[in-house]
Amino acid sequence: MIRLGVNVDHVATIREARGGREPDPVLAAHEAELGGADQITVHLREDRRHVQERDLRLLRQTARTPINLEMAIAEEVVRIALDVAPHQVTLVPERREEVTTEGGLDVAGGLQAVRATAARLREAGIGVSVFVDPERGQLEATREAGVTHVELHTGAYANAALGAARERELARLVEASAAARQLGLHLALGHGLDYHNVQAVRGIAGLEEVNIGHSIVSRAVFVGLRRAVTDMKALLAG
Repeated sequence: MIRLGVNVDHVATIREARGGREPDPVLAAHEAELGGADQITVHLREDRRHVQERDLRLLRQTARTPINLEMAIAEEVVRIALDVAPHQVTLVPERREEVTTEGGLDVAGGLQAVRATAARLREAGIGVSVFVDPERGQLEATREAGVTHVELHTGAYANAALGAARERELARLVEASAAARQLGLHLALGHGLDYHNVQAVRGIAGLEEVNIGHSIVSRAVFVGLRRAVTDMKALLAG
């Protein structure tokens, strides 16, 4: 069974648009769990544009499923992670001007920083994953950095036009997934996956987990978050 991580960042984005108290991403996490979410994913950005430190701390106290914290290699956020101790940290790239994460982390280009940060997190009992583009070089660097879990960036696949372009990107994911398995890495996928394109990737050999946020929160506007999560779980189950 493929695990479903539900990203509640977009609930926090709606809240921050008005600077108020609702909708509450902590309550959203509870609803997602009732719908069958296997973990809750949040991205604590350096600029705090959506999820706040208080959200993370409350989630750690109240969530019944594991917390997967997405974060950049930034000392302030690393210290928060070490203090809060989520079940897993996923290291991601971060640029202030981007709307959402635009690509994978360059593990090969920042090998020493990734290795050192991963070691600090593991020493605190926190699992570590990295979010990378589907390229063998990045997967090899991930293994060299001592990281055993990887999440492949599926944005190029999700954004490709239907037809030959989409098939090429799917083939890249399949090839990279096979390389990850050969390197002994645990495999997750994420970014841009929705109720239409997830069906083609769910059959990738070795896939253990997907992390999905925007499409689930978007569907929740019409059917409610609990139902939106349940529907995605059904698609993953085939």
